Amino acid sequence: MVAVGGATAPSAAAAEEAAEMAAAGAAAVEGGLGPIAVLCVGNRLMLDEGVGPAVYDELVRAYELPDSVMLRDVGCMGLDMLELVNACDYLVTVDALDGTGQPPGTVLEFAPEDVARHSGAMASLHECKLIDLFDAAALLGYEAEGRCFGMQVENMSPAELTVGLTPAVYEALPRLVETVLACLVGRGVPVRVRATGELVRSGHQHQMEG
Repeated sequence: MVAVGGATAPSAAAAEEAAEMAAAGAAAVEGGLGPIAVLCVGNRLMLDEGVGPAVYDELVRAYELPDSVMLRDVGCMGLDMLELVNACDYLVTVDALDGTGQPPGTVLEFAPEDVARHSGAMASLHECKLIDLFDAAALLGYEAEGRCFGMQVENMSPAELTVGLTPAVYEALPRLVETVLACLVGRGVPVRVRATGELVRSGHQHQMEG
């Protein structure tokens, strides 16, 4: 939560996050890149709503990202992430989508302003969208660019808490990972495959474990 008009003592977690953002910014300047945040949004316990965290897991498992990229599994995105907008030049969100009219497992890419500010086509399943975060940040004088990547869900309301993805969404997960990687590589970010140390290049195909 952001306090306006009064000072509050930062928590240890907030102080650590601020230190990481400062380090990322320094590394980005040294490497000629602006700092980037990749925010994987979703609830792991609600089937396809966990597609964002599933992408996070694959990126952590299979790739090495430079210090200028802050990769986060953020759960449900909120306005407490305003400091990321302040610290980063570019924000990427990865989220589950519904209401797109596309089959489950369809990967979609769009600008934050293309997400409806109300429920409708290409609506995030979460209350706070990247455009909401940017709107709030603009009031505080923060500016950043962003890109949204998502996947049409099949089931994000299981009768019981369920970890995992439906088959259609799981089978399409590599395409969503590849889309995020292509965004980073397109911005000049050096991403390496952990298993081989090779740089990820255009047309890279993500391999699921097992």
